[in-house]
Order: sequence, then structure tokens, then C-alpha cells
Amino acid sequence: QVQLVESGGGSVQAGGSLRLSCAASRYTYSSSNYIGWFRQTPGKEREGVASIYIYIGGGSTYYADSVKGRVTISQDNAKNTVYLQMNSLKPEDTAMYYCAAESVSGRWYAVGPRQFRFDYWGQGTQVTVSS
Repeated sequence: QVQLVESGGGSVQAGGSLRLSCAASRYTYSSSNYIGWFRQTPGKEREGVASIYIYIGGGSTYYADSVKGRVTISQDNAKNTVYLQMNSLKPEDTAMYYCAAESVSGRWYAVGPRQFRFDYWGQGTQVTVSS
């Protein structure tokens, strides 16, 4: 069963930090090459934030220019979980954050310099950054 559950969102002041978690079902984790983090605000397209190659020994990562240097994506394969550590948060980082699993049947999304097909999505976790 494909399942992704995000957690860790919240409200912080500008300059603060949050760590988001994306817990995937074993099936999802074993059948996808990449897990990605995305964000979306009302009326805007979903934006790719970061992605990571999740196979053991992999770990290739990609970041959107808007978060590079402030955000780190990482994985814990023992827990089927991908994390998004966000530091030096800005008000413009306010959004609903989603994680997604790569799928050959998914729609194309850009994450930094790469294009991926993502099809399976979690329910999202809200991040609000106040100035």
C-alpha cells in the first residue's frame, strides 16, 4: 500500500528552524527511487523544494535555488523516513509542505536542476513563518 505521512510543521518566527518528517510505508519506500518535498500556497503551483535518492548507498540530493543553503534533505532507511531540516526560515517559506514518492506514472515536477515524476502524495503539514 502506498502511504506517506508528513509531520513536524508548525509556526515559527523568521530565522527559526523546523524539521519535517515524511514516514513512508515499506511498499512506497521500496518501490520508489526518489522521495521529494514540495510546498504550495493558495493559488500557486506546487513547488519542488528538495529530493533525495533513497536507495542504500545512494543519497543524491537536489534543491530548489530558493532554499539551497538553508534546507537539508536526509533519509533514515531503517525507519523508511525522509526528513527536511529547514533553517533560517523566512516568511516566504510559509506554505503547506508535502512529500511525494517518485512513480513512472506520475506528473513531471522540477526539483532544482532535475525533473522527476511524482505520483503519490501525503496529506501535507503546514509551515508558517512570521516576521
